[in-house]
Amino acid sequence: MKLHELKPAEGSRKERKRLGRGIGSGQGKTAGKGHKGQNARSGGGVRPGFEGGQTPLYRRLPKRGFTNISRKEYAILNLDTLNRFEDGTEVTPELLIETGVISNEKAGIKVLAKGTLEKKLTVKANKFSSAAKEAIEAAGGTTEVI
Repeated sequence: MKLHELKPAEGSRKERKRLGRGIGSGQGKTAGKGHKGQNARSGGGVRPGFEGGQTPLYRRLPKRGFTNISRKEYAILNLDTLNRFEDGTEVTPELLIETGVISNEKAGIKVLAKGTLEKKLTVKANKFSSAAKEAIEAAGGTTEVI
């Protein structure tokens, strides 16, 4: 196969309909919109969710729950992820972003105890689960809340 032999897959490309170009085209005069009515007008049609005047579904169903506007979302960091760092490294949010371990710090970093930690590290984060704190200290490292 050569570059000049490349073709799109069969049926993946479609010619657009050219509407209102004379009766011989098959899409002339009313241009596929039929005769009169709301949908034949320019800007015609109804808004999404409109059910012809019947009480729409989004108003028939009861409201549930609420959104806590002061909710904080933390970037999660598991213990097994920390094994990539050398012994004695000071793990900070800046280092984690720089090395690509996490992409977005969000409201802070929370360390969770998934996996095992084999390195002795100083970990600085916003929150630690109690099991994660114990595991880091058991490996000979230290934790620091920032």
